[in-house]
Amino acid sequence: MPYYIDDLKPGMSESFEKTVTERDVELFGEVSGDMNPVHFDEEFARKTIFRGRIAHGVLCLSYMSTVLGMKMPGPGTIFMSASARFKAPVRIGDTVVTTCTVKEVVPEKRRVLFDCVCKVGDNTVVEGEALVMAPARPKS
Repeated sequence: MPYYIDDLKPGMSESFEKTVTERDVELFGEVSGDMNPVHFDEEFARKTIFRGRIAHGVLCLSYMSTVLGMKMPGPGTIFMSASARFKAPVRIGDTVVTTCTVKEVVPEKRRVLFDCVCKVGDNTVVEGEALVMAPARPKS
């Protein structure tokens, strides 16, 4: 059940939790075309600042889309824009908890600005903002 624009208030939040798997990285690389060896080649990745393979940063950013499109506001939401800062790498086997919190609601335009954060344990790996158009309550 979606949240409609008139349901949303600053401070409300929803989360999504996902453990990153080898399959996730492989599929994301195939779908996105990003086959950077830092994601796929352990020997190559050990020589980088990450000292080993990492998941795609944008894979974690996609978890924000999951929260917004599936939980809050939910089905019917239109993703309009996002900004993100990648703070730390995510590795295969890490469990990422993504939380999006309503920052601002502009009801007349159905716009909602969210603060979003992805964490692995207590470590923030991605932080940013997302602007969406929330669904309107159906007319009876």
